[in-house]
Parts: sequence; structure tokens; C-alpha cells
Amino acid sequence: MARARVAKKQRGAIDRLPSGALRVRVSAGIDPVTKRRLFLTEIVSKGPNDLSDAERVRTRLLNQIDEQKNPRTKATVSQLLTRYLEKYFDGEPSTRDQYRGYVRNHIAPFIGNEPVGCVNAEVLDSLYAELRRCRDHCTNRRRTDHRTTRKHDCDDRCRAHECKPLGPTAIRQIHYLLSGAYKRAVRWGWVPRNPTADIDPPASPPADPSPPTVEEAARILDEAWQDADWGTLLWLAMTTGARRGELTALRWVDYEPDAAVLSLKRAIAWDPEKSVWFEKDTKTHQQRRVALDPVTVELLNEHHERCSERASFLGSEFSRDAFMFSRDPDSSTFQKPASVTQRYERMVDRLGINTTLHKLRHYSATELISAGVDVRTVAGRLGHGSGGQTTLRVYTAWVSEADQRASAALVDRVPKRPKPLSQAGRVRAKPRSPYEKLAVDLYEQVERGERADGDELPPMKRLAIDYAVSIGTVQRAIQLLQDWGTVEVAQGKRAKVSQRLSAEVDVNSVEGPEVRAPEPPELMPASAGGERSNTEMLEFEVRRGGQSIQTFAAEADSSNATHLRMLLTAAVRRDGRDLSEILDYEMDVRRPEGTVIKTFVTMPA
Repeated sequence: MARARVAKKQRGAIDRLPSGALRVRVSAGIDPVTKRRLFLTEIVSKGPNDLSDAERVRTRLLNQIDEQKNPRTKATVSQLLTRYLEKYFDGEPSTRDQYRGYVRNHIAPFIGNEPVGCVNAEVLDSLYAELRRCRDHCTNRRRTDHRTTRKHDCDDRCRAHECKPLGPTAIRQIHYLLSGAYKRAVRWGWVPRNPTADIDPPASPPADPSPPTVEEAARILDEAWQDADWGTLLWLAMTTGARRGELTALRWVDYEPDAAVLSLKRAIAWDPEKSVWFEKDTKTHQQRRVALDPVTVELLNEHHERCSERASFLGSEFSRDAFMFSRDPDSSTFQKPASVTQRYERMVDRLGINTTLHKLRHYSATELISAGVDVRTVAGRLGHGSGGQTTLRVYTAWVSEADQRASAALVDRVPKRPKPLSQAGRVRAKPRSPYEKLAVDLYEQVERGERADGDELPPMKRLAIDYAVSIGTVQRAIQLLQDWGTVEVAQGKRAKVSQRLSAEVDVNSVEGPEVRAPEPPELMPASAGGERSNTEMLEFEVRRGGQSIQTFAAEADSSNATHLRMLLTAAVRRDGRDLSEILDYEMDVRRPEGTVIKTFVTMPA
């Protein structure tokens, strides 16, 4: 069915759809990112006044477009971002410089010259889609990424261009930059509303902390201790989890040896605008005090003595306001964080370890959590202001040992699993098919004494009629009773009741007679003559997971591992467990007066 044009004016159109509803469609200009024409579309439901409703919708959409095309200011997106970053952004200088790079490389090429009022949610979605396609914003034409912009002869380092998306973290930062700038624009009256509020920020990438292992950390420290000052710095990074800027900003006045406390009040940061390192407050703008262990206190005392002797030898004055880590004899200047990072990277490259200096913070958090320290304490030591959320999500790696401890702690608290039923026990408890129900009914008649030993069962045809089943079903039921030992079958004769009831059915059935647990197995002779050597009456206590489950007495040789294993095996079976779980059990061997001889466990093969 062709769509009928109901109304068409100079701007916008109203179309009747096959469903009877009206579609209002108005041109909204050109997308500055994809260069495609944009349309505002809205559907009006079918009704007696649908045409007049559609006209009102078209008028409203045209007003929205006119407001975008004629904003209250002629300022562009680039001008808005420039003013916002220069005067109203309250982040660190390095962060401001990074955001300027985002504007220069990813925002300005697409929407930088657009008036601030012409940017809407659809334009921003197109921008983010382009950033996820290619960070270099190629035109999908064949091109070569040259190793240098100078004139050169291409070699294997000049390769065909391969599109790589901008990272999700960078796209999120671009979103928050635009959001903060447009909040200011709304406050200044430049735009009526913030377009970033209409879209969700890009998803945060999953955290994948990968701290060095314990073995790698030991190798790193062994290599670092060749220089005592360098080893002390890395030791402090591992034990306190401090950032590199906080470590290089430490002064001796921040160290309290008597209280074994280190105060982290400042950090060293880079100012890209002035091209200089400067001293500032910490990243979270909060001071924190970190407790030190005795080994770290001893190392810092030795480091203080080395620094003092070095300054005295060179005739320099050494004060408590001196920096803890410095390359100057008097420790009057701080060590640059970048040089610390470069030295660390060169060292781990020599060791063949793929890690970074910042991952020592991950190492500290992971080891503290694994040791059972609560999350809020770990977050406080690391200087996280989220109450532990960032510590768990970003800094703490999965640890196999801690996970095994958690599993062992949980299994002792969950309800014990029921003893597994055998096939016969399952049929007795919940018969499913007709032949199983028939077999269980005949079995219970024998159990109640309604059919005595030697009695013949009714003919198969009679049973088929009485139970309304087929002859084949009766045959299968009698075969099942024969397997249980309830009846005996001979060729050409009717099945007879047998006294040999199946022990398996009795033990594992839900409603069967009570069965005594088997006694401990008789020990095998220890000598060829049949006499046991060093056997005596002993008492045994069997534990699983530290919890006592059985106690019994038996005659055994406490020095014979084979005897003890047989006793432990029998105890595992009485506990309803499979022998593959025997490693979870231990058995105390005592004399009757209570003296413990040994604790026996089965070692893995």
C-alpha cells in the first residue's frame, strides 16, 4: 500500500502510514560528522483529530530546529571548550593538557566549528561512533602509515593503515569534558539545555589488574637492592602502596620513627604549560598517615643514616626538611617521578618482567586483601576516596590461594549433601515408569509379609490384568525383582519369593528397614604365619575439615600404615563419601587411656 501525502509545505511533511498513523518528518540539517542529512521524526496515532495533532507536532519540531539554527550565541564548540578549560576547569594541569589534546585531535575536526546550539544527542552519538571506528579518522581509502613525516625510502616500518578505535576510557573522558563545558553553557544562557544529558556515557572498560607475582616481586627487589637507596624506594612503594609522586615528595619531617608512621601530604606533578615539575597536594587532596612495620622502620632508619653521612662527608647541611629521595648531597631537591619510572622500566626489562611501576600499588592492595585486611583499611592506605570500591574493582587482582580459602570456609557452612541413592534405592524412593511401580508394589508386599518365602507370584497375565499393564511391563518388573534378590525365576515356572532381600535396596532405600552400619574391617595378618604383629586395642577419632564425625575402637597396629588406611577407608564409606575424597579426612590414633599416638592422613600419590 502506497503512503499518501496528507500535507506538504515548504518545511516538513506529514505522511499517512499503512497502519493509519501519521508520521511527521522535518529536516534538521546536515550531520557535521557523517555529512548525512538529519531528520526529526515523530509518529501520531490514528484518531479523529490526528491531522491537527500532527500539525502541532510539526510546528514544535520546526521551533526546535529554528532554535538550533539560531542559537542565543554564535560561539562555536571549540570556543566553548577553550574558555571552559582555561578558566573553569579545576583539574590538574596534566589533565587539562590531555583534554586539550582531545579537543585538538578528536573534537575540533568534526564539531569544532559548529555553533554550540546546533549540537544535539544525534550529533554526539555520531561523534562517538567515529571515535570507536578509527582514532586517526581515516576516510576508508587505502593509505600507508609512514614511519616518519620526512622524505624517506619506505621499508618494513611503513605499513598499510589499519583502523584502531580510540580506547573506551578516552571516549568517556571526551564525554565528560563536553558534559562539563555544556553545563557551563547552560548556566551562561548560551543554550537552553545540555545535549550530553540525552545520551549515556560510553561503557567503562572492565578492570584487569595484573600486579607482579610474589616471585616476580622478589626478583625485582633482589635486583633493586644492589643500590640501597633505590631498593629502599621500591620497598616503600610495595609496602605502602604510595603513588610515585607521593614517594618522591616525601621529606624526613613526614617520617615518625617512634610512632612507626609515614605521613603522605604532598606529591610531585608535571605542569605541561610551564614545562616544570612542581610540588602540590595529593591526588585526592587529602593527607593520610600510613603505619609502618618494624622491617620498614629499620630500613628507613638506615636510609636516613646513609643520607646524613653522605651530606656530612661533602660538607652539606642535612635538615629534617630534606627530601627522603634525592640526587643532591644535601637532599634539597626532589627526585623527578619520570626518572623513577624510566629507571624502573629499564630494570624490569633486564629481568624480562612485563610490569610497570604503578602496578606495585596493585601488588600492595592484592597482598593486603589476601592477608585478610578489610577493604576500607586497604583503601585508606592507598588513598582511595571511594570507600573501597575502586580498591576492589581496579587494584585487587584475583588470588588463587585466597579463593581456595574462601571455598574451604564456605563448604563447612553450607548444608551437607544427602547420601547418594543407588539405582535400586532411587526406584524404591521414587518409582517413575509403570514397571518400576509394579516392582516396588510387589516388593513391599513381600516386605510386609503378605507373600512368604517360597510363595509363587500370580501368573504374568493375571498381574497384567490386575495392574492394567502389558505383559512386557510385567516381565520387566519381575526382572527388576530378580535383580534385587526378591524373587527367583526358573525357566517354565512362575517366579517364587526369595528370602535373599537385596542389601543395597535396604541400605539405600528411604522407607526400608533400619540397617546397622558395618563394623570396621578385620585387619589382614601382618605376618605369613597369620599372627598380627604389635596389634593392640586402640581408639580412633575421624575428622573431616577439622570436625569430628566418627569415633570407634578396633584392634590394630599403629605402626602399620596399611592397617590404618583400611580403617580410614571404612570410615569414609560409613560417612557416605566417595574414596576420592579420602584426602579430606584425618584420623587420631589413641590408646584407651587417651594418649594420642599419631594423627594419620592419606598422602596423595
